[in-house]
Amino acid sequence: MRILAIDTALEACAAAVLDTEQGKVIARESKAMTRGHAEALMPLIERVMVQSGGGFDSLDRFAVTVGPGSFTGLRVGIAAARGLALATGKPAVGLTTLSAFAAPLIAADDTHPVVVAIDARHEHVYLQVFGPGGRTLVPPRVASLRDALRAATTSRGPRIVGTGATLLAAAWPPGERPPRSVEQRGAPDIDWVAQLGAAVPEDTALPKPLYLKPPDAQPSDSSHLARR
Repeated sequence: MRILAIDTALEACAAAVLDTEQGKVIARESKAMTRGHAEALMPLIERVMVQSGGGFDSLDRFAVTVGPGSFTGLRVGIAAARGLALATGKPAVGLTTLSAFAAPLIAADDTHPVVVAIDARHEHVYLQVFGPGGRTLVPPRVASLRDALRAATTSRGPRIVGTGATLLAAAWPPGERPPRSVEQRGAPDIDWVAQLGAAVPEDTALPKPLYLKPPDAQPSDSSHLARR
C-alpha cells in the first residue's frame, strides 16, 4: 500500500509517500513555515510525487493531520487531501497532531508516559497525556497552563513534546519529579504521519477538523455598526 501523508496544521508544510511493501518512506519534503501553506502545499506535493516515482494513480490512501493547530493551516491540508481523494477515488483518513507528536516517543519506549502540549496561546495549551502502552490517560483538550500542569504531573517523570513543550516545562512545579525529556517541535515528523495514516481504520478516522476551541479572530457583529 502507498500512502500520501500531508501536514499543514502547525509550523510546517510537509508531505511524504510511504510504501508499506517496501517498509519505508520513499519520498518526503518538509518546509518550516507558520503561514503561506496554501501557496506552498500543492507544488510541494508535486515534487514529492515526482520523487516517489509514481503518479497519483499509484496511491492507495491519503492521510492528513486534522488538528489541533492553526485554523487556516489545517484546513489547507484537509482540503487538499479531500480533493485528491475525490479526484482519484481513493480514501482519505485524518489523524491528530497530538497522536503524531506522541507516536515516535511511544514507539521508542512505551513504558513511560508522554505529554503532548501544543501552544494554544494566551497561557493555554492543547493537551493529551499518554500512559504505558500508548493508552490515553487525558484525552485531547484545551487547558490553561495551570490545569495542564496538574494533568501532566499526575504522571511521574513524563516525556513532553510539542510546540508547547518548553512552555510547560518552564512552569513545572519545583516539588514535582522533573520531566524525563522535553522536546520542543514545531510540527510532527511527516514520516510518522504517514505511518499512522497507514494504520488507522478508514471508517473511524475521517478527515475532518478537530477544533478544541473557537478561533481567536471573530467576525464583526454588524448589529453594532453605526448606521448612516
